[in-house]
Amino acid sequence: MSGTGEVLLEVDGGVAIVTLNAPDRRNALTPGMADELIATFDEVDAKPEVGALVIRGVGKSFCAGGDVATLTSAGKDPAAPDAFEGMGKIYDSFYRLGQVKVPTVAAVRGSAVGAGMNMLLAADLRIVAKDVRLLAGFLKRGMHPGGGHFVILSRLIGREAAAAMALFGEEINGDKAVDLGLAWEALDDAAVEDRAIELAQRVAADPELARVAVGNFRKEVVNGAIPWDVAMQSERPAQMWSMRRAARV
Repeated sequence: MSGTGEVLLEVDGGVAIVTLNAPDRRNALTPGMADELIATFDEVDAKPEVGALVIRGVGKSFCAGGDVATLTSAGKDPAAPDAFEGMGKIYDSFYRLGQVKVPTVAAVRGSAVGAGMNMLLAADLRIVAKDVRLLAGFLKRGMHPGGGHFVILSRLIGREAAAAMALFGEEINGDKAVDLGLAWEALDDAAVEDRAIELAQRVAADPELARVAVGNFRKEVVNGAIPWDVAMQSERPAQMWSMRRAARV
């Protein structure tokens, strides 16, 4: 086990297990935590013996999105260099998960909101708890979605379901996530992480092949109307506007 802060890394049998470890704020992302995540994913990529990655969260939430204090501070002047850079780090953390060189599985328990949804959407596969709570949550906070949310959500569940969740605020549980194609399997809470690790161990048995296969899988299967990085930048001005508006209320 490595990592002494809000992100932990354990490598076991070719599987890297990355743990979000800030339960006091439901694993909400700060720029500092995002930096830790990016460094951890870099570390995983540098280990040729690793053939798969599982990401999970400690406590009652997988990830509650962007840290409220971070968003409030950035909303005072989103174009200020520090605020712009800090929000960019949060974007980069889940985007970086989507670029990890090995197949990735999100083990999702509790809840996932906003940027936390983006984190699980960035993985190649999702195993969720039956009683999980999945919601976009951006508009409810008075914020425009960010991080390419419309793209990475709709490429899994389609236009209609993406509209229901991202625009109209529909919340779904694990069984509904499986029905929509957002998750592979919904299990009792206690079984989620073991199942995710079991699946990861299969592909991790041949790390070299796993890395080649997932690279081509993403090129051939994971696509959208516009590229994800373009979506992130096209959404950014609207999100910054919404954050500044909220800060003035």
